[in-house]
Amino acid sequence: MTAGFSLGVGIGWRQEIDLTVPRLAAATGPGVDFVEVVAENVQPAAVPGSLAQLHAGGMPVVPHGVSLSLGGTDPLEPQRVARLAQLAERFGSPLVSEHVAFCRAGGIEAGHLLPVPRTREALAVLTANILAAQAELPVPLAVENIAALVSWPEDEFTEADFLTELVERTGVLLLLDVANLYTAQVNFGLDPAATLNRLPLSEVAYVHVAGGVLRDGVWHDTHAHPVTDEILGILAALARRVSPPGVLLERDDAYPSDAELAAELSSIRKVLTNAPAG
Repeated sequence: MTAGFSLGVGIGWRQEIDLTVPRLAAATGPGVDFVEVVAENVQPAAVPGSLAQLHAGGMPVVPHGVSLSLGGTDPLEPQRVARLAQLAERFGSPLVSEHVAFCRAGGIEAGHLLPVPRTREALAVLTANILAAQAELPVPLAVENIAALVSWPEDEFTEADFLTELVERTGVLLLLDVANLYTAQVNFGLDPAATLNRLPLSEVAYVHVAGGVLRDGVWHDTHAHPVTDEILGILAALARRVSPPGVLLERDDAYPSDAELAAELSSIRKVLTNAPAG
């Protein structure tokens, strides 16, 4: 174990599959151990009934933010941090998570998670924002590496070294997205194994797994396609190095049948079983 708690294998709770998730959790044999909710989609004072029932039944719930813009130079918006804190308190969550990204600048919303330049200046901004967020949160914060379609020419760090320095400066945990490592491999020729070897894997709080699609030589992290063997292979490489406290399947569109989601969860469990950390 790395981060001091155990989550197991989970799935992203979404309104579109709010009945599927309880069925998967109640299935015979290993099903769903925890769920992650997009913080911006859930009101702390008006939690959807199916999600409230999951939590009441003992299901751990991890709030996952997409709009703090930790990598932006604009000041953090207090209400966004407060929402994460309120959801963590509502669910008794072991942690909350966000992204190493920015999504607004000068008051303009991008509507997307944008990669920060891996520079010393950007690192200072991220550090300050993460420390400010941590001071307002009742639980630990984990930050996620994003899937990027472009890179910045002024980068001064590799992604692994950038994240390592960020962890050392802030004590933040890592939400390691192995599908996003695969995106970096396809789009920028970066070796996932080399990244894994340089990351502080002891600080991994949990892991994201998701599917995507290759279009015109560019990998798009769609969360709407099945998880590929290549992405599961990166998960296996991680599991050979460390036992991740949790692994979560993300799906945000083109939702398949219960059976297909159960099969993907089973594939994740198989990887973790067959590639124990040594």
